[in-house]
Amino acid sequence: MRALLLTFSWQELRHHPWRNAAAVVAVMLGVALAFSVHLINASALDEFSSAVRSVNGQPDLELRAAQGSFDEALFARVARHPQVALASPVIEVSATALMGDRRLPLRIVGVDALVLPTLAPALMPVPAEGSVRFSLFAPGQVFLNAAARTALGDTVPRVTLQLGAQRREVQIAGSVSAGGTALAVMDIGAAQELFGRIGQLTRIDLRLADGIDRATFTRALEAAPGWPTNVRIAEPGDAAERVSNLSRAYRVNLTVLALVALFTGAFLVFSVLALSVAKRAQQFALLGVLGLTPRGRLGLVLAESLLLGAVGSIAGIALGAALAAFALKVLGGDLGGGYFAGVAPTLRWNSSAALLYGALGIAAAGVGGWWPARAAQSLPEAQTLKGLGATAPQRGGRIVPLALLAIGVVLARLPPIADIPVAAYVSVGFLLVGGITALPWLIALLYDRIAPAFAQRVLPMLAIERARRMRGTAAVAVSGVVASLSLAVALTVMVASFRDSVTRWLDVVLPADLYLRVAGSTGSTGGDDAAFTPAFVQRLAQLPGVARTGTLRLRPLLLDPARPAVSLIGRSFEDGGAARTLPLVGEALPVPAGQIGIYVSEAMVDLYGARPGTTFAPLAQALGTTSTFFVAGVWRDYVRQFGTLTMDARDFERLTGDRSASDVALWLAPGAAEGEVQAAVRKLAADEPGLGDAMELSSVAQIRATSLRIFDRSFAVTYWLQAVAIAIGLFGIAASFSAQVLARRKEFGLMAHLGFTRRQVLAVVAGEGAAWTAIGAVAGLALGLAVSVVLVHVVNPQSFHWTMDLLVPWWRLVALCAAVVAAGTLTAWLAGRAAAGRDAVLAVKEDW
Repeated sequence: MRALLLTFSWQELRHHPWRNAAAVVAVMLGVALAFSVHLINASALDEFSSAVRSVNGQPDLELRAAQGSFDEALFARVARHPQVALASPVIEVSATALMGDRRLPLRIVGVDALVLPTLAPALMPVPAEGSVRFSLFAPGQVFLNAAARTALGDTVPRVTLQLGAQRREVQIAGSVSAGGTALAVMDIGAAQELFGRIGQLTRIDLRLADGIDRATFTRALEAAPGWPTNVRIAEPGDAAERVSNLSRAYRVNLTVLALVALFTGAFLVFSVLALSVAKRAQQFALLGVLGLTPRGRLGLVLAESLLLGAVGSIAGIALGAALAAFALKVLGGDLGGGYFAGVAPTLRWNSSAALLYGALGIAAAGVGGWWPARAAQSLPEAQTLKGLGATAPQRGGRIVPLALLAIGVVLARLPPIADIPVAAYVSVGFLLVGGITALPWLIALLYDRIAPAFAQRVLPMLAIERARRMRGTAAVAVSGVVASLSLAVALTVMVASFRDSVTRWLDVVLPADLYLRVAGSTGSTGGDDAAFTPAFVQRLAQLPGVARTGTLRLRPLLLDPARPAVSLIGRSFEDGGAARTLPLVGEALPVPAGQIGIYVSEAMVDLYGARPGTTFAPLAQALGTTSTFFVAGVWRDYVRQFGTLTMDARDFERLTGDRSASDVALWLAPGAAEGEVQAAVRKLAADEPGLGDAMELSSVAQIRATSLRIFDRSFAVTYWLQAVAIAIGLFGIAASFSAQVLARRKEFGLMAHLGFTRRQVLAVVAGEGAAWTAIGAVAGLALGLAVSVVLVHVVNPQSFHWTMDLLVPWWRLVALCAAVVAAGTLTAWLAGRAAAGRDAVLAVKEDW
């Protein structure tokens, strides 16, 4: 019996491929997108973790500076510790390799080759053929990994390195096997001398003696007298774990957005099978009379839905693997997020993930087919055979939709779980399901009031009355459209809101006319090496046409070894103070006497509890000072997701003794020509040792354009997913109306017998398409706006720790809804042409 039912289901799907194509395509795309996103991110994360392990080796513990570097005297102290079996000193420098007009970011690691074979064998230098003996210990000799050799060229003998305003020339003496981004290895003593870091280290790797507990050793070391407060002790896997954690929200959001298509696919399966069950009601009733039980009819429709899901899932897994391979080859592993920049991973197949996403596709199809299967189970056999029981029940209740919507609102107010907005995602699901179940009530609410206005016009009246009287069928037909359109609207509003917020944020953080920094310098992204001396900044201020200057100095601070470093910014607070210099959230608080005011980004509030009106002790500990830091305000920072602390440049200089600048801003005097000022600045920089053509000079307009271009590239995947959701919705419209119109050939034949012309029949059909999709557009727009509020005000802050203002791009949304209505109308008209011909007249004879 089961084999017979499966055969019956397969034959039904095989003989009506176009009717079921929308559901299969939706499931296929949902599985493909979700599986490809998983493969891309998993491959990138595995590649990054492997690169970190090859560079950092396998120590038991790592000692890192909270900021900058620390005195190498600490190395002698820990190396002599009785519980330490091996200690390896390391100095790391981020520089830029200059190759004509090209610049390659290059990580330079100074190591002690005597301990490398035990702790980090991948960093062991391999001298090139013909190199001098003991070339590793010679000054100015570097050994490149594969990524650096490929970028620089295998035949290049020497390369110029730029570090801030300094330039150093080194000789390429060999290679190392470490993977990951471009890397150069050299002797630690040579590196300290070359870059002016004599007596300084950035890291010490420790291998403990057998049987020593890491946690106990760490506590004892930190409690030892004279232990430097700016040194943090971390586990060796923390670096890879930090990147995994900070990219987790981005990866989860991408996966959820990819599952949007699968969610839409469930509704399209529901729509297609509900229409199929309504069309085949008499067949099911006849099977019941012949002995097929109601439970058998339930299993028959469920089998069809699962077959749809299986076909879509198999095709989706294949398509997803192909998409992932293409994306990794063309786009790299970060998908616009920037977390794995520079990593070039290869595709790593995961059979467990393929089975999981395939099962999700089948489950989505099964969920979509459950309600049509229940309808087939409950068909009254005798009434249906007489043509009296095949009509879908008209549900117009309000309790269930209102309850689902209320649950969605409550879930949206819950906090995240493990920094992931799980409740908010579930809330979106409840809002969508609640809105879609309210469609019959919405149809009745609108068309009961619209119908009287068209009572004297026959063709519009017929179209509206069918939507009004058959609101259950209409709700089924447009459910997939509502699901896809609402999510497309939500994504449109979210991206538009974010882009508008970033644009206005740039207006505040870029108040000057011109900005200077060194090309490829790490100062603007968290490095320690500043480019501009106080004397150079002073000379800039004296140039003709320059009204005044402002400086920015940025340092990384490792407050918590388990989290990425935060950024400490010293910024000139002039012309109105922080309130006009920073995009504050709320008002700035007055700083108490004797305390230093700091302004924290929103991430600092969420991750470190640095709330306005409180003091922030971890900053004093990281800087090694007894000063008290008062949180005077919170500001939006769309660049640094991991946390930013900003203070007045004068306080920064007094605490750190550092008066150099990472970036310089120039305000032009009234009437000054920007081109002339730029030429004067470049001439002044050319006289500075090490600057010359390495300096980047940009106008505020150039920086804004570049920033927005980066924003658009980061959201390219979101735009793509949005387009897929819209395409699926439009494809669902075509399949739904084609199936319905083709099933109504007898009705069109009767209309022809009553005197309707073919043109009038097509007008009625097109009117029905417009009426039904108009309801879908209204419902999709309303639900999309509700979901966008959750995405903007809940999902985004809980995922990325920054807020934005809601912006509704009405014209874009109206155009989107109009396109859906036009597509539904056109599809209904085209389908009507196939069903309203001469065969429709002959079809009436079947009932004579």
